[in-house]
Amino acid sequence: MRKPHPTLTPQELAIMKVVWRLGTSTVRDVHDALRERRPIAYTTVLTMMRILESKGYVKKSKGDRAHVYRPAKPRHLVVGGMVREFVNRVFDGAAEPLLLHLAKDARLTDEERDELIRIIKESE
Repeated sequence: MRKPHPTLTPQELAIMKVVWRLGTSTVRDVHDALRERRPIAYTTVLTMMRILESKGYVKKSKGDRAHVYRPAKPRHLVVGGMVREFVNRVFDGAAEPLLLHLAKDARLTDEERDELIRIIKESE
C-alpha cells in the first residue's frame, strides 16, 4: 500500500468532500453527487475511488449490491495536512503571511475576522 500524500488532487478532494458528507457511499452515490455540479463519467469516479483506497483515504466493504466506501481519515486531519503542505510550499513554512493575507481579505466577514482573532488569542 502506498504512503498517503497530504495533498489531494482537486478531483480527489471533490470526491472526498462527498464521502465525508455522506459518511458511507457507493461509487453511484458519489457519481450522482458530483454530476449535480458538472459532467463526469462513472468510470472516472470508480477509478478515482480506487486510487483513494490505495492511498488510504477511503476504506471499502462489500455491500448488498455494490461496494460501500467510508472515509479512512477524518476531514480535519486531511485538510490540516493539506494546509501544512500549502504553508510549507508557498510560505516556506511560515504561517504569519497566510494569516495576514486572510485577515486582510475583503471576503472575510466581520464575524470571521473576530473568530480568527479569538482563536489566535486562545492559542497564546
